[in-house]
Amino acid sequence: MRRNVIAVLMVLLAVLSVSGCKKKVAVIGISQYGEHDALDKAREGFIRGLEDAGLTEGKDFTIDYQNASFDDAIATQIAQNFSSNDVALMLAIATPSATACYAAAEDKDIPVVFSAISDPARAKLVGGNVTGTSDKLPVDAQLDLIRRLQPEADTIGIIYTTSELNSVSTIAEYEQKAPAYGFTVVTAGIMQQSEVTLAADTLIAKGVDCLSNLTDNNVVGVTSSILEKTREAGIPVYGSEVGQVKLGCVAAAGIDYFVLGKQTGSMAAKILKKEAEASEMPYETISEYGIYVNSPALAEMGLVLPSDIASRAIEVDD
Repeated sequence: MRRNVIAVLMVLLAVLSVSGCKKKVAVIGISQYGEHDALDKAREGFIRGLEDAGLTEGKDFTIDYQNASFDDAIATQIAQNFSSNDVALMLAIATPSATACYAAAEDKDIPVVFSAISDPARAKLVGGNVTGTSDKLPVDAQLDLIRRLQPEADTIGIIYTTSELNSVSTIAEYEQKAPAYGFTVVTAGIMQQSEVTLAADTLIAKGVDCLSNLTDNNVVGVTSSILEKTREAGIPVYGSEVGQVKLGCVAAAGIDYFVLGKQTGSMAAKILKKEAEASEMPYETISEYGIYVNSPALAEMGLVLPSDIASRAIEVDD
């Protein structure tokens, strides 16, 4: 009888030991401000970055993906739900989602990693348990590209969301640097996505020589609608990343958001593997950009690539 009791106890201890040693799978809450090609690619690259760092979905982490549909109130609600559920880490894609996650995570000290933020310092995403990657645009390269493709152009039209800190910061940089390239910047500020096409009409009516898109989420989300109007008016549109050029923008000096996402995933992996704290990791800015072109769109607008640009340009026409 005593032997049986001892045997049962040993089995119970073994079961408890195994269950106690079972690895807890980390839940990553992903808050994406809205869906368009650049932000989608950042998310996909993030997951690849985790995998490249040796982490496996389902074994080392699971993902709770939430989309705010470009609504600040929904972004706040998503962040608060992540905090209530005590996720292991929050990934915030785009500034409104990042600021919401940072605010919701602060009391619980949940690490926040952001991606696709042009100006983290202006968005106050520095200090505390937060880090990530910046998609700051190569404004000089874009201005030089436009000048090379349109030697006679005088004005560049830009639509931007007045409440989006990234866009306000980039507009200021454009206005500061444009005169050195012989351009005047004409802006059209909006408050919500439904105003974008009307803003495009306004800039077309003002006779701008071209439009240059930022990484403004409200604008990028309706790029196709902008292009419908500019094609009819014969005005080229320059993108800020690969996805916009695929849609029909003539060219861009911009970044690949999948690469940006991979860089973000690599940083998050260090946090999940306890190799570093978010608070110890300064945010990183992607340093490499490419010249992306859409040859059919260029031809439609009567633009010809100079040979030195053509030799290094990346064709992204679908």
